[in-house]
Amino acid sequence: MAVASGSAASCAAFKSGLRCNPSVFYPPLRISFRPRRAAGLGGVRCSVGSDDLAKEELRASSVSALELLKTSAANRYTKESSSIVVIGLNFHTAPVEVREKLAIPEANWPQAITELCALNHIEEAAVLSTCNRMEIYVVALSQHRGVKEVTEWMSKTSGVSVSDLCQHRFTLYNEDATQHLFEVSSGLDSLVLGEGQILAQVRQVVKTGQGVPGFDRKISGLFKHAITVGKRVRTETNIAAGSVSVSSAAVELALLKLAESSYATVRPLVIGAGKMGKLVIKHLVAKGSTKIVVVNRSEERVAAIRKELKDVEIIYKPFSEMLPCTAEADVVFTCTASENLLFLKEHVEALGPARQEIGGLRFFIDISVPRNVSPCVSDLETVRVYNVDDLKEVVAANKEDRRQKAMEAQGIIAEELKQFKSWKDSLETVPTIKKLRAYAERIRASELEKCLSKMGDGISKKQKAALYDLSMGIVNKLLHGPIQHLRCDESENRSLNETLENMHALNRIFDLETDTSLLEEKIRAKVKQSRP
Repeated sequence: MAVASGSAASCAAFKSGLRCNPSVFYPPLRISFRPRRAAGLGGVRCSVGSDDLAKEELRASSVSALELLKTSAANRYTKESSSIVVIGLNFHTAPVEVREKLAIPEANWPQAITELCALNHIEEAAVLSTCNRMEIYVVALSQHRGVKEVTEWMSKTSGVSVSDLCQHRFTLYNEDATQHLFEVSSGLDSLVLGEGQILAQVRQVVKTGQGVPGFDRKISGLFKHAITVGKRVRTETNIAAGSVSVSSAAVELALLKLAESSYATVRPLVIGAGKMGKLVIKHLVAKGSTKIVVVNRSEERVAAIRKELKDVEIIYKPFSEMLPCTAEADVVFTCTASENLLFLKEHVEALGPARQEIGGLRFFIDISVPRNVSPCVSDLETVRVYNVDDLKEVVAANKEDRRQKAMEAQGIIAEELKQFKSWKDSLETVPTIKKLRAYAERIRASELEKCLSKMGDGISKKQKAALYDLSMGIVNKLLHGPIQHLRCDESENRSLNETLENMHALNRIFDLETDTSLLEEKIRAKVKQSRP
């Protein structure tokens, strides 16, 4: 196939992506393209007939194009440093019917971390899955590919298509991801501002991740620092003063819908006696309830709650009696970790009418994710169903007060962000410290061996030990200064930039490997592991 072109530079532009200079005249030429598979190239071959200038320009552009193609995918992607990334959905971005499909039970967090870290571009990972959010935090060797792999993993494990995930997903990188987690642990990103349960859930991420391969230094450090921030915000501001939790908001919502001033005459039923259920019970008591029926798999937890709340009649019922108990209740709070629906439309329809004293309606307040009550139950005329997303009606009040509290907390978060960034950036020097020590150790061991061989067999063990200690002492004293200048501790006055400059200088002087080559090694190793 023959193609006419107006200038040689147009071919050069085609090959190298450069624009032609309109002020320069280029003689016309003919370019013929013949399909041919060349070494290292899977595309087309270009044959040019023109003057020497055009040939020279074309040759130069061809060389640059060839060099670009020779650059491996691993080399191109590892030019960026590893990044902290959060990929997730929360009550801001996705409705509960989407979030519940992605929810990961706490018992499955270690398995999720293992699977995520098996992905080619994911080095570390953590999962934060609550009733209001499902967020995955990773250290990605490549931002773009890391997000793509995690999104595909989320789709595979949840059954939600990638296109649907992308409609509700949010992604944040490095400092933005760090700030987001700090705001989450401080209660600033909660449906209920300042609620304390989220901090306990962040703590649980660290507790669950301990000893799990992939919950390593950066991610572990991030979550531990987030716990510190959450504590500090609650200690130094009044954000927790008068704050409510998801459980207390659920109790308030039920009162609002019942048009009652207290629970003195209301018959509540609580399904589940875990952390959320216990909080619901406590808030019911605070709102005047004196008799509460609790359905749970075992009586142990209910007995512990009964012992703590001695002035209240708390009745335990097993799950086998759940439906009969529901028939006697005015309002049902569901807060279990069950992945299956507990109440279907036909179940509730067969319960019979609710009490006329409260308007002939039965209320279900479902604060579980995944939900415990089927959405179809709300089709029944005598039933009202509310889930965690409906709690916004309760917490919408006092917006200005919430805004002021959040502003106080943001100042603390800004300070902590700087500290965490310094700590994270200082980790860049760790490979240099290790390689510098290894470099010195190789020289020390080699020179000691030469010395011992020259001294012959007559040397005693005591003399050998003395020579060994001497060589170690010399190396340690020589390395002390350089290594001190690679550390970025709070006690040191040097800036982070100065520390990084020292690191780069030592890398050049001793020809130590750079982060880029280390990242390339990590990606190549992951790709090799993923092959059957």
